[in-house]
Amino acid sequence: MFKRELFNEDHEAFRDTVRRFIEQEIAPNHAKWEEQQVVPRDLWLKAGAAGLLCCTVPEQYGGAGADYLFDVVVFEEMARSGFTGPGFMIHCDLVATYILSFGTEAQKKKWLPKMVRGEAIGSLGMTEPHAGSDLKAIRTKAVRDGDDFVISGQKVFISNGQLCDVIVLATKTDSSAGAKGVTLFLVDTSLPGFRRGKNLHKLGMRAQDTSELFFDEVRVPASAMLGEEGKGFELMMTKLAQERLAQAIRSAVVSETVIDWTVEYTAGRKAFGKTIGDFQNTQFKLAELKTEAVVGRQFTDKCIANFMKGELDAVDAAMAKMWLSNLHCKIVDECLQLFGGWGYMWEYPIARAYADARIVKIAGGSIEVMKHIIGRQLFAGHLARRERVAGVNPV
Repeated sequence: MFKRELFNEDHEAFRDTVRRFIEQEIAPNHAKWEEQQVVPRDLWLKAGAAGLLCCTVPEQYGGAGADYLFDVVVFEEMARSGFTGPGFMIHCDLVATYILSFGTEAQKKKWLPKMVRGEAIGSLGMTEPHAGSDLKAIRTKAVRDGDDFVISGQKVFISNGQLCDVIVLATKTDSSAGAKGVTLFLVDTSLPGFRRGKNLHKLGMRAQDTSELFFDEVRVPASAMLGEEGKGFELMMTKLAQERLAQAIRSAVVSETVIDWTVEYTAGRKAFGKTIGDFQNTQFKLAELKTEAVVGRQFTDKCIANFMKGELDAVDAAMAKMWLSNLHCKIVDECLQLFGGWGYMWEYPIARAYADARIVKIAGGSIEVMKHIIGRQLFAGHLARRERVAGVNPV
C-alpha cells in the first residue's frame, strides 16, 4: 500500500487526541443526538477546550496558528468514526476561513476567539429555496439605510442552523447586477428580526441540525459587511475549491473505512459452511473497491498538498469532489450488499453510512455542476489551442 507522506509526528499525536475525544465525548451520545436531531452546545465547548476547533486561526485571535493539516486530521477522524452530528467542518473550514481571509480586524477579534473556544458557532447562509448551486440567483436582499443595511429573505438547508451564533450570509445589495450585486455580511443571530425555522428532518446526517432561516428586516451595521459591497460572489468563488476539497477528504476516508468494516464483517459471517469472505465474489469485489479507494486517496492527498502550496484550482477541486463523491456512494452501496439484511439495520454503522452518503453528490455543488466546470475547461483549452494554431498558420 502507498504510505501517506503528508503528516508529521505532531499531526499524528494530534490525531490521537482527536480519536480520544470522539471515543469519550461523541461515541456514547451520538445515537441520542440522532433522535434529537442536534448536538448539545456543551459539546462545542468541550471541542474548543480540547483544541479541535479552527486549528489554523492565528494565536493573536486565540487559535493555535497550526497548518491546514491539523484541520484535515479533525475532518478525517470524524469521517472515520462514522459520526456526522457535530458540524465542525462548516464552522472551521468555511466560516472561520471566510472571516480570517476577508474580515476586518474588528470582525476577527469579535468572532474568531469565540469560535476557537466553541462559544460562538458559525454557519454559512447561501442556499435558498430557489437558489442552490446557482448562487447568483439568490433573493435575500440587503438595503442600505443610513449607516446600516436592512436584510430580508430566507435561507434553507443551513448546517448548524439551530445552533449558530454568526452567519456568513450571502445577500443581494443590487438585484439588477447579477453576480456583481452579491454582498456578504456577518450576521449576529441575536439581532431582532432573525428567526430560525424548523430543524429539517433529513434522510441522513440525522444528528446534525439543518434549518430554515428567516430574516425579517434584520438591521445590521455597515461594519458587518464581509469584504466589499458587490464583491461577495467573487469571495465565494475563491473558497469553493477549499470547500470541495474538504468534501473529497471526507469521502476518501469514508470509502476506506467502509471497506475495513466490510472485511471485518465478511471474515466472520458464515454462509453455506464458510465465511462470506471466503467466496471469490467477495474477495474480487472488495479488491476492486480497495483499488479505487487507494486511487482516490492518492488524488485527494495530492490535492491537499497543492492546496497548501496555493496551487489547487477550481477544476482540480471539482474533479476531486466529483470522483470522490461518486466513489463514496458506490463503495457504501456495494459494501452494504455484502452485509446482507443486517446492512439494512440502523444499529449497524454501514446503514447510517448509506443514509449519510447520498448528500455528497449534492452538497457543495452538485455532481452535474462539477461536470460543467470540468467540461467548460476542456473546451476552453481546446478553443485556445485552435486559436494559437490559427495565429501561426492563418487559414
